[in-house]
Amino acid sequence: MIPLSILDLSPVAAGSSGAIALRNSIDLAALADELGFTRYWVAEHHNLASIASSAPEIMIGQIAAATQGIRVGSGGIMLPNHAPLMVAERFKVLEALFPGRIDLGLGRAPGTDPVTSYALQRRQGTGGDDDFLERFQELILFGTSGFPDEHPFRSVRAMPADVALPPIWVLGSSSYGARLAALAGIGFAFAHHFAEYDAVAAMTSYRDEFRPSAARAAPYAILACAAVCADSAEEAERLASTIDLNFVRRRRGEYLPLASPEEAAVYPYSVVERELIARNRARLFVGTRSGVMQRLQPLIEATKADELMITTMIYDHTARRHSFELLAEAFGLRAGK
Repeated sequence: MIPLSILDLSPVAAGSSGAIALRNSIDLAALADELGFTRYWVAEHHNLASIASSAPEIMIGQIAAATQGIRVGSGGIMLPNHAPLMVAERFKVLEALFPGRIDLGLGRAPGTDPVTSYALQRRQGTGGDDDFLERFQELILFGTSGFPDEHPFRSVRAMPADVALPPIWVLGSSSYGARLAALAGIGFAFAHHFAEYDAVAAMTSYRDEFRPSAARAAPYAILACAAVCADSAEEAERLASTIDLNFVRRRRGEYLPLASPEEAAVYPYSVVERELIARNRARLFVGTRSGVMQRLQPLIEATKADELMITTMIYDHTARRHSFELLAEAFGLRAGK
């Protein structure tokens, strides 16, 4: 069975708080470490009441300190929001403190709405242009001290200078990220949990176009999926109702804390909203341990994924822990490996 990992957005439940959500992430990461998961990645989002994960670099350090062997990383750093030198230095510090356990996943989107994006970027002098590729190249050059002699940054060193950047991953939901990762010769993670683009097409193009590099001799693709696993199909459906309501609200521009299954059960969905939920359920894996595996396996095989990464945005933290315990059993993970 392929390696299994977790993508965590630190979901905020209605009636709870962001502080509790962040502590829940550390708790879940400790469990994942015990169960034998390969990676634990945290996201970057801003101005969303349903997500507490706004500073992944801080959470990565906290999670790495609370765990022993699991790799910890960003899923991802939204590069448009940050100066490449700052990203390089923060992740060099993390790599120095937790050598061989840190991943640097990079995203192209700002992870928020346009006004908040402007507030994040307005002092950087970007002018609102899409300069992700330029920032990406600059980050790579800061990591390798590879600026040419005539470049004004030639004398700038990302500190600590004697520590290499951790492995870089490109996160994507379309062909753009797949091709960039392939041409750069680095790892690729596809966001099946929200992408409209076909996962098989993206991951196939990544493999076909991959160019070996100093960073990676062969392609390595992670498939990120949303899943809810429970002891019964009925319980899994009840838990997943939180995701259904959250999806409908987000489509309306409402980013509220996650509703309880009880609130979701009495929500007056329109016919159109129920159709939207049904379409979204096609990319959501819900059921018992065997039921979820039965649906996941064909997609894993079709994409030739090297690793599966699961995100579970549900209301109850105890149920989320149990969902990952069941998935660990389904994938045959060995506790304390």
